[in-house]
Amino acid sequence: MLVLPATVTLREARDAQRMLSQALQQEAQSKAHESLVMIDASGLQQFDSSALAVLLECQRLASGWGKGFAVRNAPKKLAELARLYGVDVLLMPPDDQAA
Repeated sequence: MLVLPATVTLREARDAQRMLSQALQQEAQSKAHESLVMIDASGLQQFDSSALAVLLECQRLASGWGKGFAVRNAPKKLAELARLYGVDVLLMPPDDQAA
């Protein structure tokens, strides 16, 4: 399971995306038998819509490798923001969307 950093705003988005993309690639290669990539967002404290852009890019990469994608333990405000933008169904499993 990958972990989001504590802060993902426009300022940190590029670095967060680079870090997660590299980790995703390593995870996809080392765990080829697993069909789901998960990101733990429980440590996320400061964020804006850039965090959604980062997560959507991770979802796109996972999909390109034939893997499912899910964000777990999303802070309530992140889940609400994802719902507002209509991307909650792409990022969060139904049981985490209610959070």
